[in-house]
Amino acid sequence: MIDELARAERAVATCTEAAAWALSEHDLIAALDATHRLQQRLAAVRLAVVREVDGRGVAVAQGASSTVVWLRDRLRLDMSAARRLVGLAASVDAAPAAVRDALAGGTVSVEQARVIADTAATVSASAGAEVADKAVGVLVGWAGQFEPTLLRRMGTRILDHVAPDLADAAASAALAAEAARATRDRHVTISEQTDGRLRLSGTLDAEAAALLRAVIDPLSAPADPDDTRFAGQRRHDALADVCRLALRTGELPENGGDPAQLVVTAGYDGLTRQLGAGALDTGLRLTPDTVRQLACDAAILPAVLGGAGLPLDVGRQRRLITGPLRRALVLRDGGCAFPGCDRPPRWCAAHHIRHWADGGPTSLDNAVLLCGHHHRHIHHSDWAVRLGGDGHPEFVPPAWLDPARVPRRNHYHSRT
Repeated sequence: MIDELARAERAVATCTEAAAWALSEHDLIAALDATHRLQQRLAAVRLAVVREVDGRGVAVAQGASSTVVWLRDRLRLDMSAARRLVGLAASVDAAPAAVRDALAGGTVSVEQARVIADTAATVSASAGAEVADKAVGVLVGWAGQFEPTLLRRMGTRILDHVAPDLADAAASAALAAEAARATRDRHVTISEQTDGRLRLSGTLDAEAAALLRAVIDPLSAPADPDDTRFAGQRRHDALADVCRLALRTGELPENGGDPAQLVVTAGYDGLTRQLGAGALDTGLRLTPDTVRQLACDAAILPAVLGGAGLPLDVGRQRRLITGPLRRALVLRDGGCAFPGCDRPPRWCAAHHIRHWADGGPTSLDNAVLLCGHHHRHIHHSDWAVRLGGDGHPEFVPPAWLDPARVPRRNHYHSRT
């Protein structure tokens, strides 16, 4: 395959040196048709390779968090193009062989192949594989006349052409069953576990599902090439970000609108050392790392206990980075300041460069905006953050990632 692709590349290179202006009108159109067929055939080869790369886990083995992220960096694609490529490879791979043959033969385009594959899957689920094969044959024929959008629209009524006796009944039954099932099965279950965690499960109807996906999908995309979270962890963190945003609105009923109050308990001697473990008023114990992270942008109510566990002093609540200071931080950073992150300010917490627990001041010179993922990352990794000579944040990567430890900056947000 490598040798043949190299030969094809040389042939294409020869064509690029030829003068298109010298071609007759007939030959010019023939050249256009030929390049289009070749492009589709190459697309078929690329999809097969991408599917194999994804199936083998090549991207993860090379240190990437997913095939999509790996393709973005390897082929210099944007995330949407890389995600679409992986999805199309899977869709075509699962489609009937006729779809792959049509793409490999250059008779359908990549987008037409996706439409045909999607339609075949729908028909197979409702009318069986035999009817789906007939539908593919019809759609491949139509692909010679209709572009992808119109082809998809026509595919919604493909049963009228390949199985008219099933079309109306199948469509009506499918809609009715789907509506009844969604109404009956909608629920969310929250089960509290002994360690303070919650198990969340349920089934959403179509409307709620669309709302959730509209919010969760962009927030749960891999944040950067170094994002090692698997998909479930990213969705978990996105849900937590949504809850934080809802709390910040101040519009929740009853006790909503304020971040959870964290009561940090410590022995008197512990106050002279680093901040230790903490406990919420629900009784849940928190690790020192979690306490330090929450202390960046939360309401802290210190309580000092005597030797017998009796309260000696309970301090007043103190909001750390809010109001004019947070607004100044937003103006400076524009969003999450971690390199490569495009999260807007409303999804970000204010992080103390020198931790508040270590005596770091609450000031613009000691703060940086970080999204939920990168806030956790900074607290649990070897990355370092500091302000550059121009007063903007820069991040120093760990030595294992960059032996020279050259500082990096975020270029997604506008700077003044």
